[in-house]
Order: sequence, then structure tokens, then C-alpha cells
Amino acid sequence: MLDLGFVSAIMADYDLNSVLKFASEQRFRCVEVMCWPSGNADARRYAGVTHIDVDNLDVAHVHALTAEYGVSISGLGYYPNPLDPNPEQAAFYREHIKKIIRAAARLGIPVVNTFIGRNPSLSITDNLKLFAEHWPGIVKVAEEHNVKIGIENCPMWFTDDEWPGGKNLATTPAIWDRMFEIIPSRALGLNYDPSHMIWQMMDEVLPIYTYRDRLHHIHLKDVKLYHDKLNRVGIMANPLEYHSPKLPGLGDVRWGAFFAALTDVRYRGPVCIEVEDKAFEGSPEDVRTAILTARNYLSQFLVL
Repeated sequence: MLDLGFVSAIMADYDLNSVLKFASEQRFRCVEVMCWPSGNADARRYAGVTHIDVDNLDVAHVHALTAEYGVSISGLGYYPNPLDPNPEQAAFYREHIKKIIRAAARLGIPVVNTFIGRNPSLSITDNLKLFAEHWPGIVKVAEEHNVKIGIENCPMWFTDDEWPGGKNLATTPAIWDRMFEIIPSRALGLNYDPSHMIWQMMDEVLPIYTYRDRLHHIHLKDVKLYHDKLNRVGIMANPLEYHSPKLPGLGDVRWGAFFAALTDVRYRGPVCIEVEDKAFEGSPEDVRTAILTARNYLSQFLVL
């Protein structure tokens, strides 16, 4: 019913063979595979990881590995800022997304996951104008290649350089509605992550019901909201001052209600663990432990 996987970004020191081998040995059915370009990569945490190089794509090799290990690729992932204030940088990011869409079609992978992007210094209204200008061309490529685009709902506002608006427009249901009005194509949907709703003081389960037809991919990440810190700094502080990403089960997401909602709407597809918990980043063994700890917790909601 639900294919449990993980996001390969946390295994930056592994090649694709090692990632899929680990996934197979640990009873995962799929992996979301990162496809950052070899140059012009983002320097932030979890970025710049390349497990499939779409500029030098070896379709036969990828298919051989997925067949050998019996693990599918749930989606290809690349999370830059396609509406970056630097127009040359933004154009580079958008063109690489198109390359990944074409690669997904060649590989028979149904989804490409990414961000809409945002100019942090502009209003939502002005960023929607940028979206209307630059995103129809990307969606057209997806339609032409029968590939879906899953937009993660992370605000990308954590640090001073992302202030004040963050680097991803697609943060709330109100904004998603405007996006889907501007580009009504069903190729455009969500790579939904419940954790980002929690620290925005929003219901993390309700969007599953409201956007059931736009759920192209699911990320499983938790978040801990520290109310004592929030009471001190307030919601206008940089968000990492009052919350922290956690492994599923170690934060505030209501996972029972979350999986109940997925089954209610008959979601059938990948649910991928995204590890961004700093408590599990001390060593490669910590990373493996993080993935397996999350798997063990989530096994109560699905069949491995």
C-alpha cells in the first residue's frame, strides 16, 4: 500500500550502488535519489549530493542496480532556489530541473521533487508573479515527458541569509491554491512534509485531505517545537531559534493521524524518511542508525 523509503541526501559519502544495497538489506522498497549538478551546487547542509548525474546519465546502469537490489527509485530530488534574485543562478537551477525531468522520463521514474524557489526580499504577491513567469515552462516539460513535479513545502527560512521571506514560496495552503490557479496542470503537485506545518503553527494532517489529488510524493520528517524558546524569541525570530528537525517519532507530528489520513484518501505511493536530525550526524554509523531508528518507529504504520 505504502512504499517506505528514504531520501539519499543523508548518505552523501555513498555511491548509488551502496545506497541501494543498504536500502535492500534494511527492507526499504524505494529511495528518493539526489541529482545535484557537479558544478554550481548549493553549499548548505544536505545540498550538493549527487547519486545520479543527469549530465552523464547511464540508464542501463541505474536499471541494473535497481533490478539487482529490488529497490525502486521513488523520485529524483534537487532542491535549489529557481527564483533566486540572481537571474543567472536562477536560470541555471531551472534548466537543471528540466534536465532531471528528462532523465526521469528516460529512467521511467514518475516524479521529480524540488522547490518553487523565492526571492526572500519580495512579497508573496511579487513572488507569485515570478512563479507565473518562470514555472509554466518547467511544467510544460514535465507534461511533455509524463513526469510529475512534487514541490516540497519547506519555507527554507532558517538562517540570516534566508531572511525575511525564505527561499521557497510553496509554504501554505493559501499559496498552494494560488499556484494551482496560475498553473492548473495536474503534473504540478506536492512532495508533502508534515514537519514544516508544525513550526508554522498549522495543522499537519488537514492538507492530506484537502490536497489528496496533488500528493505526488511524501517526506517523513518530524520536528520538535520548543515552547520555552518560542515564548522568549517569538515567531518572528529565525525559526531554528525555537524548533529543530527530528526523526519520526521524536517530535510533535501526530503520526497516527497522519497515516490514518493517507489511508483515508487512498494514497498509494512512496513515503520517504528525510533525516535532518543533528543528533544523528556524528558519523556514518550515526546516519545509518538514524535511518533504521526511523524505520523501526514507522513500521507500526505500514508493512516493511
